Amino acid sequence: MRVNAKLPRVLGKKIQKKRHEMRLNQEELAEKIGISRAYMGYIEQGRNTPSLEVLEKLARVLKVSIRDLF
Repeated sequence: MRVNAKLPRVLGKKIQKKRHEMRLNQEELAEKIGISRAYMGYIEQGRNTPSLEVLEKLARVLKVSIRDLF
């Protein structure tokens, strides 16, 4: 498997870990950044790669830098 193919899964797991640390469920986080709960689930599973805009919102709500998510 190519390294780039693993990136969405790694990103998703880091987002999920940070979300758990902040005691948010997927629905709460999705609502705060303006996406659907289903799309949030796909991001965490590594099935979808979020846009830069969504990444910025995620980082802001999770109180980390975008760099920390990678």
